[in-house]
Amino acid sequence: MSLDILEIRMEGAIESLIREFSSVRTGKATPALLDSVRVDAYGSLVALNQVANVSTPEPSLLVVQPYDKTLLNDIERAIQTANLGLNPGNDGNLIRIPIPPLTEERRREYVKIIHQMAEEARVSLRHARKAGNDETKNDLKAGEIGEDEGRDFLGKIQKMTDGYTDKIDELLEKKEKELMAI
Repeated sequence: MSLDILEIRMEGAIESLIREFSSVRTGKATPALLDSVRVDAYGSLVALNQVANVSTPEPSLLVVQPYDKTLLNDIERAIQTANLGLNPGNDGNLIRIPIPPLTEERRREYVKIIHQMAEEARVSLRHARKAGNDETKNDLKAGEIGEDEGRDFLGKIQKMTDGYTDKIDELLEKKEKELMAI
């Protein structure tokens, strides 16, 4: 496994973590809060952003404008059942979702959740590192690379893993500060 492939796998873990973090509510309205909402439309479950436009006219308000007004009630029901702690209001044309401020207890729950997300990303990095190390060790056994080259490669893999682990820690710290800010 080349370092390029390893880097792509590790970068993928970071991108996945960033996407997951964007779905965690911080008391500020962001369309990413509704990314997990699935609407029963046209006989199947589809992502909310495929049947409606989500915007943030104010820092504490989301507005959902359906492309097809007949889906208004389905969209409202999907938001209510998504277990996001949001209470949508339907005015017949669009849905307004006020974003309530987070309680201290809820903030602490979210901090636990983001710590779990970060740990999953670290596990993903370790899997990539293990795959790279295993392949390097197999190449050593097969005589495809020399011992010095193998040792250098294992060192580079570890250094890369450490760098991406530091990125995860930075992202986690930033998100935690964002969550705990009042």
